Amino acid sequence: MNGAGGAGEADVLPGQARVLPAGPHALLVELADGEHAEAFHAELLRRRERGELPAVREIVPAARTVLLDGIADRTPGARDRFARDLAAWRVAPPQREGRDPVEIPVVYDGPDLAEVAALWGVPAGEVAVLHSRAAFRVAFCGFAPGFGYLTGLPERLHVPRRTTPRTRVPAGAVALAGPYTGVYPRPSPGGWQIVGRMPDPGALWDPAREPAALLGPGTPVRFVAVGAEEAAAAADGGAAIPAPRAEAPRADASRADAPGADASRAHAPGADAHRAGDFPVRDSPVGA
Repeated sequence: MNGAGGAGEADVLPGQARVLPAGPHALLVELADGEHAEAFHAELLRRRERGELPAVREIVPAARTVLLDGIADRTPGARDRFARDLAAWRVAPPQREGRDPVEIPVVYDGPDLAEVAALWGVPAGEVAVLHSRAAFRVAFCGFAPGFGYLTGLPERLHVPRRTTPRTRVPAGAVALAGPYTGVYPRPSPGGWQIVGRMPDPGALWDPAREPAALLGPGTPVRFVAVGAEEAAAAADGGAAIPAPRAEAPRADASRADAPGADASRAHAPGADAHRAGDFPVRDSPVGA
């Protein structure tokens, strides 16, 4: 969507953000929901780019919080004053300026496809149509290097996690849980509903690339259905499936400091967003 935020999105009003100390040199901003967290994160980056934000080392968004770590001003009372200023901000809904989406090819043949179709009340073949029709956006990253939590599915298509998590989910699995879609960049345990697979998931995380993560916060994403035969032919050296490409770092990239700096820590398990205590077990791909 171009221009202003979508219908139903509201400003973050003064006093709605709860700002808490986090460790000796950090602040954790708690917001009402994911849309407010996205808007607050974008506003922080805009103000930092304009030189209107006190120096901080990292700005890390999560499901309903934003962590500001490494506050440079260590003078007495400086962090408290900064916290009061943040709590008094009025922040408009996030802007959806024209950014080409990253296109992720998906073979919709996942082991949970039939269960998801039943939950949606549609034939199994309709899952690919409905899922690939949605406009997704990376809300935040975590769990594993390169794993993005994507929002965009209508509420009626939200599904619960699996009752029994799998001990191993293959790399490239495209899975759903609650409001999120995720693509597993590496094999791991997981409790999300797998509806398909990305034929070549290597692009999701490439330490030799800047940025290393294909899907950073704020990135628009579109899933493109491909056939199993097409994917197999490409693997055998036939006509290649177009590979997704990472965009150049932008003001709303996943890192607030120099692009690519310490990127593995930003997305690794136990990184700042996890450290802030914002990922309840039910929101993590790992089984409860």
